[in-house]
Amino acid sequence: MSENSRHDTRATGAPGPSWALVTGSTSGIGRATAVGLAEDGYSVVVTGRDRDRAAETRRMIEAAGGRAIDLIADLTDSASVRTLIAQVRDAIDGPLDVLVNNAGGGGFAPTESTSEETLDTYFNLHAKAPFMLTGAFAPAMAERGHGCIINVGSLSTSMAAAGTAAFQASKGALSMLTKSWTAEYGPRGVRVNSVEPGVILTPTNEGIRDALMGLLAKVPARRGGEAEDIANAVRFLVSPKAAYIYGITLTLDGGQTSVVSL
Repeated sequence: MSENSRHDTRATGAPGPSWALVTGSTSGIGRATAVGLAEDGYSVVVTGRDRDRAAETRRMIEAAGGRAIDLIADLTDSASVRTLIAQVRDAIDGPLDVLVNNAGGGGFAPTESTSEETLDTYFNLHAKAPFMLTGAFAPAMAERGHGCIINVGSLSTSMAAAGTAAFQASKGALSMLTKSWTAEYGPRGVRVNSVEPGVILTPTNEGIRDALMGLLAKVPARRGGEAEDIANAVRFLVSPKAAYIYGITLTLDGGQTSVVSL
């Protein structure tokens, strides 16, 4: 158990394990975050749509000496979100102190070619599910006087691109929720922040990796991000070292949005 998690336990006096729920933790950023939080001493609820990959994440945590459970949920479906909430409450044996709203996905399509079903899917996944999960778990955090919620947004809320209107709008909603929840829960000890990844090289975009290389050659960091880069930022924002950080969006893009390519 890390010093950070020991510090949290002493400061709050919370008995037993402290739990973190990471949505979309079956691969990529979510998996790296779940594994990292387990290294910091949290018991972790792993969740995603793929049962085998969820179990794999759980086994990775357990093999490193951590503790985890895996629950299956499709966050594009409200009934599945409600089931997940009930399952989490039944399964954990301590407070849920960390919620990471990470699950996401998207694609490219002109507005006129984007179906209503696709639009609903993006907003259900990126805004409605985080809203439901926060509504379910943030009040108990506020009652205890401590807790952290991290929303995993997207660089697309800072830089527009043609053909991604539905995705960007839904991620923009999640970005605004960070500020709204800071106003609502911050005064009661719940810190809500966002991380905004740039181009992160994960299995999801493996098929377009070659196409990304030209873009990444112009990024000051001269590389794409790794899942662990985002996970490390989440771990910092959850830690006591970030105790005075409320309502921010931390951009992790290797400097992409800070420079103009000439």
